[in-house]
Amino acid sequence: MSLLHLVVLAPFLLAILIPFLYKKFRHIHTGWFVLGLPLVLFIYFLTFLPEISGGGAVQETVPWIPSLGIDFTVFVDGLGLLFALLITGIGTLVVLYSIYYIANKKDEPLNNFYVYLLMFMGAMLGVVLSDNLMVVYVFWETTSLASMLLIGYWFHKERSRYGAQKSMLITVFGGFSMLAGFTLLYVMTETFSIREIIAQTDVIASHELFLPAMLLILLGAFTKSAQFPFHIWLPDAMEAPTPVSAYLHSATMVKAGIYLVARMTPVFGGEPQWFWLLSGFGIFTLLWGSVSAVRQKDLKAILAFSTISQLGMIMTLLGLGSAAVHFDLANGETLYTTAILAAVFHLINHATFKGSLFMVVGIVDHETGTRDIRNLGGLMTLMPITATAALIGTFSMAGLPPFNGFLSKEMFFTGVLNATTLDLFNMQTWGLIFPVIAWIASIFTFAYCMIMFFKTFTGKHQPEKLKKQAHEAPMGMLIGPVILASLVVVFGLFPNVLSYSIIEPVMRSILPSLVSDGGEFYVNIYHWHGPNTELMMTIGVVIFGSLVYLNLKRWQEAAFFLKERDPLNWLYDNSLVWLIDGATWVNDLQLTGRLRDYMAYMFVFFAGFMAWGLFYFDAIAIDLENTAPISTYIFVLVAVLILATISIPFINHRITAIIVVGVIGFLLALLFVVFRAPDLALTQLLVETVMVVMFLLVFYHLPELKKESFKPTMKISNLAISIAVGVFASLTALSAHAFSYENPVDAISNYFIENAYTLAGGNNMVNVILVDFRGLDTLLEVLVLAIAALGIVVLVKYTAKGRENL
Repeated sequence: MSLLHLVVLAPFLLAILIPFLYKKFRHIHTGWFVLGLPLVLFIYFLTFLPEISGGGAVQETVPWIPSLGIDFTVFVDGLGLLFALLITGIGTLVVLYSIYYIANKKDEPLNNFYVYLLMFMGAMLGVVLSDNLMVVYVFWETTSLASMLLIGYWFHKERSRYGAQKSMLITVFGGFSMLAGFTLLYVMTETFSIREIIAQTDVIASHELFLPAMLLILLGAFTKSAQFPFHIWLPDAMEAPTPVSAYLHSATMVKAGIYLVARMTPVFGGEPQWFWLLSGFGIFTLLWGSVSAVRQKDLKAILAFSTISQLGMIMTLLGLGSAAVHFDLANGETLYTTAILAAVFHLINHATFKGSLFMVVGIVDHETGTRDIRNLGGLMTLMPITATAALIGTFSMAGLPPFNGFLSKEMFFTGVLNATTLDLFNMQTWGLIFPVIAWIASIFTFAYCMIMFFKTFTGKHQPEKLKKQAHEAPMGMLIGPVILASLVVVFGLFPNVLSYSIIEPVMRSILPSLVSDGGEFYVNIYHWHGPNTELMMTIGVVIFGSLVYLNLKRWQEAAFFLKERDPLNWLYDNSLVWLIDGATWVNDLQLTGRLRDYMAYMFVFFAGFMAWGLFYFDAIAIDLENTAPISTYIFVLVAVLILATISIPFINHRITAIIVVGVIGFLLALLFVVFRAPDLALTQLLVETVMVVMFLLVFYHLPELKKESFKPTMKISNLAISIAVGVFASLTALSAHAFSYENPVDAISNYFIENAYTLAGGNNMVNVILVDFRGLDTLLEVLVLAIAALGIVVLVKYTAKGRENL
């Protein structure tokens, strides 16, 4: 195993040690044991910058399940390195922040918090650095699990449990869909390797499974990155501790869907379905999130909907930029890659200003006891450092110079304006929608940024409405937001520091076909472009956004703004109610408490499945010519067996019925002897003897059997089910027998005859099948017996006092 593999697994390894460290050093905050790991990993990933920026990539492979084509391959290119730096860099700041945010109290399960956080960190690294789709899926679902645990960390709160459940249901649903899409990709390409799949884009584009695979993968990306209408889990996820929100919901988890779309762009990019789905859902999510953020009263809720909006913006840019696949790269520059450049740059910018703002909101909540903007105000003089970080973060998110958000917002406007000139996908007709919606959404973005800053830090201070006396946060909580706010300024003033070290390698990963000849993208980011359309749009955003903010009371009188919760939550909540009601109905239908009903369900399914298979595959074939001659004594045995079976329903005495059932079992053992299966006969004799003795011992002490009366309809249904099972089981056996003679080469038995000794080292095929060919099944049967035995022990040990005496 290489160092790269250990780096990905390092958070999981440390997570194993955390409970022991927590128990051993209770007087030390557990976060101090965690802080060093993401910092070391961040420095380690920085060492990859020279090679990656030079056009290289690093790959290490460890075989996992080679027979299924599943290897643990770590692949570091521009895209993977960017996300790895975000995961570890912001992870370091979040861990430091959490040490001061979450107090080291006796009743605070810090070991749980950091185990979940490390599990999430490792899973995110696995998602962005794995080349094998199945490995990506394993890590992907691990992020959903860890996120659910982090959101529900304060599980004593109902809203925390609700938010955790919602995020789990929606993102795991998307993950299952994504898995199906990955499986279809494998069907088309016969590989799980992302690199090899990208090399077969021509095969995929012309395949009939192209569209289903694309839709299923996009479903996974949309649910993870909170695209409309799956965005409703993100606001409720704000019930998590603020360090979790700063980490998961600004820079990492919600960006996993963005990563997936960027990684799959070489596979699906350039196709109209991919273009319209990404850009269409993205632009609507941008608008919906920005409008919804204006009507929030909770600071974290504002940030939640702003995150939804910003993710929609990045998704739109990736969709519009995917059209670049249709064009050749001329002289290192093309008009259509502007959207991809803007998407990558804004992804970085969003992580800096949004991570800072989440930490700022956490500080406000921590030091005042509230996040309600109606109770806040005038905090600038009391919390000057926090206010400065908030000013930089909100103004950057609003798209004001000289901050980095202004640059990526201008590039966003350039991207949507360029989209109107595309001579494909009917963009010359419908393309105008994008700059119009983008401009309107930017107005509301400006408005909620102003609301967030001015309602919190300016105006009249209201100490009577605060739960705590407001004061500046401790230095440990300020380091994170100050560093991120500083990066906002640095990347705004010197954006080209990132141009060829980070951004260009990422673009090369997203659009590899355009630089396959060794070329590179031209990346030059600067503030002043002259009095162009983008600048006019920005001026309009500032003017109209200010009007929205100044007339906020009028806006909030509208019906849509009166309710803070997203209207789509009604659909989610009622869907759960309908699902539970439906499950209850099915449960009541199935679990009647009567053994007869359970047996009837199983036998009906058994008979129906056999009947469907026989008729659907036209497999009914009866050939009695090749059957061996049947001796007279076999007829006698079968006749006695039938008579004994038929007599059971008419027996009124329990002991007699048990004896007759035993006779049937012994007759079956005799048939096994006749058909030369002594091992089966011996097994049958032993089992039947034990069962008969046990039944006799148990039922001897029970009261006399009372004859139960059945309705005629039930008797008829029992008879019909019995006949159906007998008929179709017999037809299946006779057809299989006929097939084995008609196609002797294809007979299943030939495989075991030929391979029993060579593969399993045994001459007795029955034993070999049970122990080797069906070894896993037999092992699980033993496991079931062990679990049942353990259950019996528990029941025996259970005392009358209502507790387990183990």
